[in-house]
Amino acid sequence: MSVAFYRWSETDEATKARIIKRAQADIESVSEAVRPIIEDVQKRGDEALREYAKKYEKANVRDIRVCTQEFDVAEQLLDERIKGAITRCVRNVRRFHEEQMRRVETHWMIEVEPGVWAGEQVTPLDSVGLYVPRGKGAFPSALYMLAVPAVIAGVKQIAIVTPPTPEGGCDAATLFTARLCGVENVYKCGGAQAIAALAYGTESVPKVCKVLGPGSPYVAAAKSLLSHVIDPGMPAGPSESIILADESADPDNTILDILNEAEHGEDSAALLVTHDEKLALYVRDHIGRVIDSLPSPHREICHHVMAGYGGIILTDSQDDSVAFSNLYAPEHLHLKVKNGQELLPKLKNAGEILVGEYTPSSLGNYGIGVNHVLPTGGWARSYSCTSVWDFLKRTSISECDQDGFVSLRDDVAILTEYENFPAHGEVLKRRKL
Repeated sequence: MSVAFYRWSETDEATKARIIKRAQADIESVSEAVRPIIEDVQKRGDEALREYAKKYEKANVRDIRVCTQEFDVAEQLLDERIKGAITRCVRNVRRFHEEQMRRVETHWMIEVEPGVWAGEQVTPLDSVGLYVPRGKGAFPSALYMLAVPAVIAGVKQIAIVTPPTPEGGCDAATLFTARLCGVENVYKCGGAQAIAALAYGTESVPKVCKVLGPGSPYVAAAKSLLSHVIDPGMPAGPSESIILADESADPDNTILDILNEAEHGEDSAALLVTHDEKLALYVRDHIGRVIDSLPSPHREICHHVMAGYGGIILTDSQDDSVAFSNLYAPEHLHLKVKNGQELLPKLKNAGEILVGEYTPSSLGNYGIGVNHVLPTGGWARSYSCTSVWDFLKRTSISECDQDGFVSLRDDVAILTEYENFPAHGEVLKRRKL
């Protein structure tokens, strides 16, 4: 098979730019198709949602909101092994995000000078919408990664939207997970129409102030087009990872770690970045056999990724590997080097960093407790991993006593005059004491 292999110091600039850009979701190409969907949902509400469910999911949806009986039936039908696995993973995710919340200082003040106080107050958002996608299956893990921090942050109104099954229902594991997380407002709608429903509200779906969760280019386009109405949250595109390794990394494990991310889709990016040529050549020569052992369609997907936006980057040194990773700013960064903890301070841009041979991305994606909803497409340069902070907001608080006001007003009045705001100055000069 063909595996993209780059000696980075010898690679031309055009190829480097293509690799760094990767297959970012091209929302512009679908924006024109999304606009009428948004307008239709705004005008016709639930009626439009039902029609789009029939058109795109081939589903006849009667009640858009999931009822109590549907939750009960889902819990009865779901395999006990699945319930147990979800329960354990939710417990770890909850413990991690509870510790995050414990570290949030919800109110603080400091006396910046005598009689002048400044501080902050942290409060939960009033409402959020959580988008839980469906591809060839269901993703209850995406639900608990979003719902757990939202509940812990104290958001009162949480609405979950997810595409209906062909039978017009909702996946059993998704409903079990939602109830386990403490959320029972689940709505059977997906795609751009679900984002429009959350932005404007319908007869069934409540209007919310922010939406979070990964989705298709149509979902991303709807978020972008509706950003003047609703906070679209973190940009989320095709999945991506870097395995940053040295000679200490197990080569066979490393192949599996690469494919962990490659199987998400043909637009995924899965890269081995190493300065160890022996490791790079071993992976190049043996990864094809492992891919061929995978079932279809994952086999074909991984072959496509490893010849396209994935591959092997051979650098001249570990410092060069670190520099590449910081430039790329991956969603997932798996650090497989003998001095992993020592290297952490040098790694500035990543949605998450998994350290060591025994911390594969699968564990982070599901059960360690850290959040797997992460920035993609290079946005890890400025966005953080999903956390309780995505469901909180900060408000600045200030207070002056009379002495503080008198002490500060003259210097502030000078600045108001310089910036030509006479009313600002008068409120200081003519204030009754």
